[in-house]
Amino acid sequence: MSQHQKGEDDEDGDDDEDFDGDDDDDGDDEDFDGDGDGDDGDENDLWTKPSVLLQLTVYLGKRDFVDHVDLVEPVGELHLHPAHMFVTLTCAFRYGREDLDVLGLTFRKDLFVANIQAFPPPPEEKKSLTRLQERLIKKLGEHAYPFTFEIPLNLPCSVTLQPGPEDTGKACGVDFEVKAFCAENVEEKIHKRNSVRLVIRKVQYAPEKAGPQPTAETTRQFLMSDKPLHLEASLDKELCVSFSRCVSTVRQYADICLFNTAQYKCPVATEESDDMVAPSSTFCKVFTLTPFLANNREKRGLALDGKLKHEDTNLASSTLLREGANKEILGIIVSYKVKVKLVVSRGGDVSVELPFTLMHPKPLEESIYRDGEANTNASLTSLEAANIYDDDIIFEDFARQRLIGAKDDKDEDEEPVDSPKLDDR
Repeated sequence: MSQHQKGEDDEDGDDDEDFDGDDDDDGDDEDFDGDGDGDDGDENDLWTKPSVLLQLTVYLGKRDFVDHVDLVEPVGELHLHPAHMFVTLTCAFRYGREDLDVLGLTFRKDLFVANIQAFPPPPEEKKSLTRLQERLIKKLGEHAYPFTFEIPLNLPCSVTLQPGPEDTGKACGVDFEVKAFCAENVEEKIHKRNSVRLVIRKVQYAPEKAGPQPTAETTRQFLMSDKPLHLEASLDKELCVSFSRCVSTVRQYADICLFNTAQYKCPVATEESDDMVAPSSTFCKVFTLTPFLANNREKRGLALDGKLKHEDTNLASSTLLREGANKEILGIIVSYKVKVKLVVSRGGDVSVELPFTLMHPKPLEESIYRDGEANTNASLTSLEAANIYDDDIIFEDFARQRLIGAKDDKDEDEEPVDSPKLDDR
């Protein structure tokens, strides 16, 4: 949802303000509840961001939109108009360094772009409003105009590839952006001063019903031995193996689906045991492996969850795929496996792999969808879950800080979509 506000155009740029308060003039978003943890704050807090000229303000009830595999939460709230106003939702995959973009060619592919004319409203059948939109219209007045985007089911989740220590510019990965702007038509050049851009995320949470316990086993016969070597491994209970030396590794697999599919694997947790096992004996041992991003900060290309500014991130969640999904437009598909390898002297290695799912549990407030269907009368954000008759909505403004020598966008081309970067803390 966006709001029209009066503002003056300062051509010399001296009074331009940085709305996220981080001195970088990128206008990205920050935590509203002031606790620095990047969450959405209290149930009545609202994500809001104005344009530089204060002509346009966008309101969002949340930043993370959940992919439930069979359906995705819609995006949208409200904004206020000056003339013609459009809202764009873009899902993009940046697959190359920004400093390599030359001659107008960018290492970036738009996977999905949708445009909506918010004002004047198109002569179509009016869509039903969410509870949050109804409350905002009542609060902001007649110059507030709602918008709603439906995210297709086949789009990837937000993923960032960890850059190397010497990499600069925007990180590679998949990101989503909502952009509201004032123009005569949707093809017109967009200027920073009369536009608002917000990075959102498409996320998945762990399914309520877990799959079967991962188990794997293998047997190898040796030429000079009358008995075979048998390896059996399982997750969540125990590792029962017969070996000379064991190495257990958690590996992350990232399938990059672009023009061709390429797979990158990266170990994120490793434990090695030097226990020696005598012939004709059995040895059982439990290994505890905990994959942490803190132990993998220097690994270039490691897949991470999409990052918003002023938030830390973590290892990317496993990707849950719908049956029959088209992998060509999924961007980055993340999966995890535990590899157990036995090192046998003069006999080669024996190994098994156990795939598993690494995801965040579903938050308690994510009880929006029941029985596999969307309840259109239920809340779409935590704010909507509040009493619809309670108009005490908290509009928390961004920290403002005057910039000296800020450039006017007349002499500056529009920057590409901001992707989450790992070195922004």
